[in-house]
Amino acid sequence: MLKDPYSLTTAARFWLRLGLVSFGGPAGQIALLHAELVERRRWLSERRFLHALNYCMLLPGPEATQLATYLGWLMHGLGGALIAGGLFLLPSVVVLLSLSAVYALWGQLPVLEAVFWALKPAVLGIVLQAAWRLGRRTLHNPGLVLIAAAACLALAVGRVPYPALIIATALVGWIGGRLRPALFQAPARAVASATPDATGDATAGAALHGDATATPTHARFHWRRLALTLLGGGVALGLPLTLLTLAGGWNGQLATMARFFTKVALVSFGGAYAVLPYVAQGAVDTYGWLDATQMVDGLALGETTPGPLIMVVAFVGFMGGWNGSGTLAAGVVAALVVVWFTFLPSFLFILAGGPLVEASREDLRVGAPLTAITAAVVGVIVSLALYLAGPALAPTGAIDGGAVLVLLAAVALLGRGLGALPVIGAATVVGLGRWWLTAAG
Repeated sequence: MLKDPYSLTTAARFWLRLGLVSFGGPAGQIALLHAELVERRRWLSERRFLHALNYCMLLPGPEATQLATYLGWLMHGLGGALIAGGLFLLPSVVVLLSLSAVYALWGQLPVLEAVFWALKPAVLGIVLQAAWRLGRRTLHNPGLVLIAAAACLALAVGRVPYPALIIATALVGWIGGRLRPALFQAPARAVASATPDATGDATAGAALHGDATATPTHARFHWRRLALTLLGGGVALGLPLTLLTLAGGWNGQLATMARFFTKVALVSFGGAYAVLPYVAQGAVDTYGWLDATQMVDGLALGETTPGPLIMVVAFVGFMGGWNGSGTLAAGVVAALVVVWFTFLPSFLFILAGGPLVEASREDLRVGAPLTAITAAVVGVIVSLALYLAGPALAPTGAIDGGAVLVLLAAVALLGRGLGALPVIGAATVVGLGRWWLTAAG
């Protein structure tokens, strides 16, 4: 087997640097991973990268984070997986907790209110653009359009729980794939937009982990290793939950957060935009950890930080702890509990499933149930836009013309290829300008 000339320390420094600059959502993060690992460093070949990416796209959870975890595991085993995934997330956790504390302490300052006045419609534009782009790629026949519309109505009008929607949609796809398979043939998962200048197999010969490279010993499937992984994962989930229950009761806030966000992790197919309606439904409507306006503000904060957008759950946890006690310590503890139970399953999916994936190279298939779920995700994202529209465009109950203009400008800029981060930056400038004009007048 080819000896890995790259030390774990070298890899750790790389993963930390990557975590600090991982803006741009999953597409941008996947592009960055590809450029660094395939094209620049040649740690693995194009096909090996795409094979890992295909698996991660099938999983619930943030695919870019899972891809980083998978690649760290492939190169350096368990330690590599924990370091790659952990350092990919760490900067996002630190930055978002810091912003959450600032928001909790000074969120009602006029300058911050003005900034969030502009950020909310900008975020709404980003969500709408995400729905449009995903819809164009996936809704390639009327049947899938119908599934998307039904999913949107189920969430926005019927208040159907998100896990139930995913199960029902998968069942529709499973049945439909047998009755009308042509309607449920999954579109090719083109990653060209996420992996620019792909060169096919050009790097295979030079890559550390190439197409013909033998699977590392630590990445080979063994029943004993799988059992130990599942046991370790069960302890990592069960022990903290037990301690939280002993400290505050089964229905205490932290234990409830642990259970709820574990469910979030298990049903978060389709990215953060798809699962955020479920998060909002539980955190705002069911448990009252924060209100709808704070939820939109948290999404705006999440868009401005590196790492996966689903990290907005840290803000949800922080505000739940803050609103419940009024102390920063309670907010930080709640946020860390939420982060642990939201992201731990992603690590388990990689550590448990990775050896099976490596043993079945090029054999993964995207079936009809996943195609149906992907279509439903479009409708789910539209339902999220409907949820955000009120606080963003009519914060006082009446339509705000300025907010509508910000929304239209954001959609126009995104449509011309501008990324989410520049749009957020422009909206921040608009908000600051509005504050300055108000203060000067």
